[in-house]
Amino acid sequence: MKGFAMLKIGKVGWIDTERPSAGPYDAIVRPLAVAPCTSDIHTVWEGALGDRKNMILGHEAVGVIEEIGSEVKDFKPGDKVIVPAITPDWRSMEAQDGMPMHSNGMLSGWKFSNFKSGVFAECFHVNDADMNLALLPKGMPLEQAVMLSDMATTGIQGAEMANIKTGSTVAVIGIGPVGLMAVAGASILGAGRLIAVGSRKVTVDLALEYGASETIDYRKGGVVEQILEKTNGKGVDSVIIAGGNENTISDAVKIVKPGGTVSNVNYFGTGDILPIPRIEWGSGMSHKDIRGGLTTGGRLRMERMADLCTYGRIKPEKMVTHVFEGFDKMEEALMLMKEKPRDLIKPVVLLDE
Repeated sequence: MKGFAMLKIGKVGWIDTERPSAGPYDAIVRPLAVAPCTSDIHTVWEGALGDRKNMILGHEAVGVIEEIGSEVKDFKPGDKVIVPAITPDWRSMEAQDGMPMHSNGMLSGWKFSNFKSGVFAECFHVNDADMNLALLPKGMPLEQAVMLSDMATTGIQGAEMANIKTGSTVAVIGIGPVGLMAVAGASILGAGRLIAVGSRKVTVDLALEYGASETIDYRKGGVVEQILEKTNGKGVDSVIIAGGNENTISDAVKIVKPGGTVSNVNYFGTGDILPIPRIEWGSGMSHKDIRGGLTTGGRLRMERMADLCTYGRIKPEKMVTHVFEGFDKMEEALMLMKEKPRDLIKPVVLLDE
């Protein structure tokens, strides 16, 4: 089986490897559409997860089932499915305790291109198929569906964790695809004033379309200074971090009000320490909550994301700025994410159906 892989830190390439097989509860899926992610860039070129040898990349996919295990009840070969980036072990103690994304260890619900071969392959393995796959709704475009597997669910979770109250003021730092979906999620959840922080016209324009009331360009001044000026020094009720570096946590704490919430869904790929400013955190007594989470994943989450599209609440396909066709285009699409041209939001690779 052919797949596009991380060969070692800083190096990618095509490999031939053994085709996966399905256990009794599992499925083997052939991809129909895949999308590279900045997480792949962090993993390969920053070594954020440590060295990985010959690990197939990719965790965003829509596919068609080729094989199922003997205990799979709700799916059959030929079904087209949305595959979440996070595929928990639903028979774990952590899942029973409400933390499926950390089933059998921290972040272990994130299997694809973390410690298991990803979706940039001729086929890939999905554990707990009945719990981790969702049928592709009839008529849903592949470009839209593949945005649900990670970008939509992660960005919207950023909004869900932010404790947004009706009419409250919310800032979203970083408006790549996850941040754009955080803007859309915050709008759905009732944010009043919604400030998006970003610099590229293509993302700024879409953030406004998704519900942002205004934007701030971090290239034109400090984020903290600009937001405090806009809010007459009061700050915001909630901050969603969907981009930035290790100092972004510090900025978020400085701009959120006492009693407010900092919600992080950003993947910090560098640095050993994330700094919290002592004074602005009230010497630890400000009631400023800092929350960070990996999205839930799983079937129900994907079905609900699909319903948001079906009933017109979100339009994640508008983030797809570059479309490639053919299995051999996976490398080109990934390198585009690495280079990040100004007109890029998200690339998608469509494969033969």
